[in-house]
Parts: sequence; structure tokens; C-alpha cells
Amino acid sequence: MMIKKKVNQDLRDKNIEFEINTVKYRALRFYQTKMTVDVLILNDPDKTGVHNIPFAHIPKAIKKFIKPN
Repeated sequence: MMIKKKVNQDLRDKNIEFEINTVKYRALRFYQTKMTVDVLILNDPDKTGVHNIPFAHIPKAIKKFIKPN
């Protein structure tokens, strides 16, 4: 039997927050097949809602918490 890999990883319970170019984000979900992360923008009222950013654009310190493999 082959073990089925998880398609996405829920990150809400980990409360992972990071900052890119003075914009603060909270990671919500990691999609392993697409290598993208759904994030919520915390400090910009014009860009509300969930946005999808590539895993490569996340700071290195945060990538250790997500663990794509």
C-alpha cells in the first residue's frame, strides 16, 4: 500500500506571522502540490481577504515551520 500524501496543510493553529516589505501576513494554508501558501494580510485595509503567494517568496525562517516535505 502506498501512503497518500496530504494535498494541503492547515497552518491556522500554528499562528505563523511574517513580514515582507512592511506588510504583515498570517499563513493560513500550504498547498504542497502547487508549492503556494494562502495568506491573510493583517495591516493593509485595502487588500483584505485571502491571497495566494509562492512558497519561494516566504522568508527562510518561516519556511522551517512549514516543512514542505
